[in-house]
Amino acid sequence: MTTIEEKKSISRSRVILSQVLACLALDFLLIGLGLSISFVTMVLPEVLDAKEGLSITKKQASWFGSMAFLCQPLGSIFSGPLLDHFGRKKALFLVNIPHVVAWLLMYYAWDVPSLFIGNALLGIGTGIMEAPSVTYVGEISDPSVRGILTTLTNGFTSTGMFVAYLLGTVLPWRQAALVALTVPLTTMVLVLFVPETPIWLLSKGRQKEALNSLCRLRGWAKPEHVKEEFDELIQYHDDLRRCVLCAKEGKILELCEHYDTSSFKKIILKIKYVFFVKETMKPFMLVLAYFFFYTMSGAVPVRPNMVNVCRALRMKYDPKNIVVIIGALFIVTSLLSAAIVRFIGKRKLVVGSMLGTACCSMAIGIYARMNLPSSVFSYEIDTFTDKKELLPVVLFLSLIFFNALGIPWVLLSEVFPFRSRGIATALAAASNYIIYFGAAKTNYNIEYAFHLSGTFGIYAIFGFIGTIYLYLFLPETEKKTLAEIEAYYKSDRKIFADDFLINAFRKKKVVSSDADKPMLVKTIN
Repeated sequence: MTTIEEKKSISRSRVILSQVLACLALDFLLIGLGLSISFVTMVLPEVLDAKEGLSITKKQASWFGSMAFLCQPLGSIFSGPLLDHFGRKKALFLVNIPHVVAWLLMYYAWDVPSLFIGNALLGIGTGIMEAPSVTYVGEISDPSVRGILTTLTNGFTSTGMFVAYLLGTVLPWRQAALVALTVPLTTMVLVLFVPETPIWLLSKGRQKEALNSLCRLRGWAKPEHVKEEFDELIQYHDDLRRCVLCAKEGKILELCEHYDTSSFKKIILKIKYVFFVKETMKPFMLVLAYFFFYTMSGAVPVRPNMVNVCRALRMKYDPKNIVVIIGALFIVTSLLSAAIVRFIGKRKLVVGSMLGTACCSMAIGIYARMNLPSSVFSYEIDTFTDKKELLPVVLFLSLIFFNALGIPWVLLSEVFPFRSRGIATALAAASNYIIYFGAAKTNYNIEYAFHLSGTFGIYAIFGFIGTIYLYLFLPETEKKTLAEIEAYYKSDRKIFADDFLINAFRKKKVVSSDADKPMLVKTIN
């Protein structure tokens, strides 16, 4: 019997708790991801022109700092098929295997090539992790808490970064790699206890399991409690089962002649009619633009060489301690993002963080121009001066704060339609890491040509351009269902953002357009 009182018996806190527990394995996965992308920051200053043990040159350092980013697209490409074939749960288990091998190789690295291979495997593993992690949390959460849960994923990635920086200050990097090995092993155990996403189970015809999964994810509810949401999922799934080509022709058949085509032709048709459609391409281009401006706005390109950048900027305190503080700041800022996104929405958060990042990069560039000799080069320790100041510490921490408020991976978890979510998320993640690689690799060349002042000035320009772009084109997706977001991108609107200034411009344009139309005057005799 379904009654109002029975539905109310499942408290809101119980519903949220069930989804939080389902994300537990994912949280450990993201801690491992944060460890992998930040570990090079602690290794690089220890091996750069080291007098004992492994030693790398300045040119090798630029490759070592960016190699993981170069290899991450390879992992991202495999993550899509892995996600669609094995499902979200099994994918969360399998993606840990490259990191297990990578941490062991980093611990036993005996020469420069083995060190590079270990870092490359960390990059491949990170690339494979991205699509399953952002897809899983997006598909298990209901719209009212998706913004908080997806934003909190940044917090766990930041926790991994903090742990990497902390380990680098208390342990030799080899022992730190051995400690990091425990994270993917723990994740693989926790994955055994999480549910599969209901929409993927429906896509495989496992309707009973999908219902049980949804009941568990909605506070261990009974089937009648989730009937309305489950019926909506079934309807959404039924729409997805229809052949894309037949749907364009107005047919509603689920089985048609297109199902008898070869596998290769099916792939071509899927790419053409599932990926290259506006409901996929519009968010895909938007996410790529956001990744590009987010990466090039200042904090990401200097991350691999962050310790030496802190020294070059004449920061007052020990750079390793500053980096640990930065790791803690990432956690605090991620939690702050999760707290405020529900009240101000994703759009204001993204645009505000981009503008703040650009302003901080510009301020650091001005400081470097006025206070640092032109001979200072962050990749050459001998060029550093002994003078220490507090101002660059404040400016750099402000840069990290505003950059950490950005949530590109959160948008990635919700903007793509289910039909193309696997391939689109994988390609977006791969493209992002290519951008990361280009930013990290060119940091050496940009600083060599334009000094630290010019480097941060260039990054600030990218940040300001990104602010304008996102203000115009980024829509608000907070508290929207996945179906509503998909329908939104199917519209013919070119400027997606909903803002009072943009809307005023639209109205003015419409009025002007109407004024230009010839008037038909009816003459009365």
